[in-house]
Amino acid sequence: MALLLLAAAMTACSGSSHDEYRVIFSDPNSSPSEEDQPQMKEYTIAVVPKVIEISYFNVAEDGAMEAAEDLGVEVIYEGPLIADVNKQIEIIGQLIKQNVDAIAVSANDPEKLLPILKEARAQGIKVITWDADTVPEAREFFVNMVDPETLGRHLMDTLASHTDERGEFAIMTGALSASNLNEWSKWIQIQQSEFYPKMRLVEIAANDDDPRKAYALAQKLLNDHPDLAGIIGISSVGPPAAAQAVREADRAGAVKVVGLSTPDLMRDYLNDGSAQMATLWSPKKLGYLTVVLAKNLLEGKRPEDGQNIDSVGNIRVYGDSVIMGEPLNFTAENVDQYDF
Repeated sequence: MALLLLAAAMTACSGSSHDEYRVIFSDPNSSPSEEDQPQMKEYTIAVVPKVIEISYFNVAEDGAMEAAEDLGVEVIYEGPLIADVNKQIEIIGQLIKQNVDAIAVSANDPEKLLPILKEARAQGIKVITWDADTVPEAREFFVNMVDPETLGRHLMDTLASHTDERGEFAIMTGALSASNLNEWSKWIQIQQSEFYPKMRLVEIAANDDDPRKAYALAQKLLNDHPDLAGIIGISSVGPPAAAQAVREADRAGAVKVVGLSTPDLMRDYLNDGSAQMATLWSPKKLGYLTVVLAKNLLEGKRPEDGQNIDSVGNIRVYGDSVIMGEPLNFTAENVDQYDF
């Protein structure tokens, strides 16, 4: 010990910086003080769906909350009880007052949300969209489920394959102002005009993502169009409502039902033949991905094409849109393999 102290004293007098020898003894059982430990920044990310209390957005909420736990961020998941853009504006206004770090919104109207989202960005809040987009100047980027052209054409192909490529059909949509639904509907109609000349679109009926309204509309479609060959539902409440109406009208098999919905909502209808196919992606993965990309953006990292996201997979990026993946088809043969 005497030799060690002598060596330390001689070195200290050598003219070198004293800072190099600040630590002489370290207790292996001690821990750094809170001031010395790096502090993890906790972000608050608000996720605003089109509507709450329907299966699709409930499952998306599960994914968002799972991401919150995995990433150590706070997630506020809040949306209107009906698909109403004015209610969304009120909610976003409250979130701005709460000074959240980021807002991710599934837009009920792409243009009407612009002023409130610009206000959020002016306050330094990061804004992205998911599920349904706004106009580009309202947000940083859009987290999309699938390529809209691929999905729209696929839905038309799905119905045509079950109707021998002929007959009248209707589209059941959600809100007429929803940009994603309008884009899918556009590509359905393009695919029909290009490849299925013996099929004819007779009506586009909007249910505003309300299950009761969707059921009433499906009944009306069956009454107004006695020769109807099929229905394509492009909001998650549409296909089960249409299948229920077809079942009760004893027209299962005569009127084909396909569209976007969860396997849990469609299982019984697929199994008894009231519906032929449901198509979707994982809404849980979409909620998870949205929170991951929001947190990355807060840390200065934008999404990259081919990037691998834990619990999601590889994403694609086209301009300011992120594509999560490809749609899945659910039929009577495979629907029991899925639970969401």
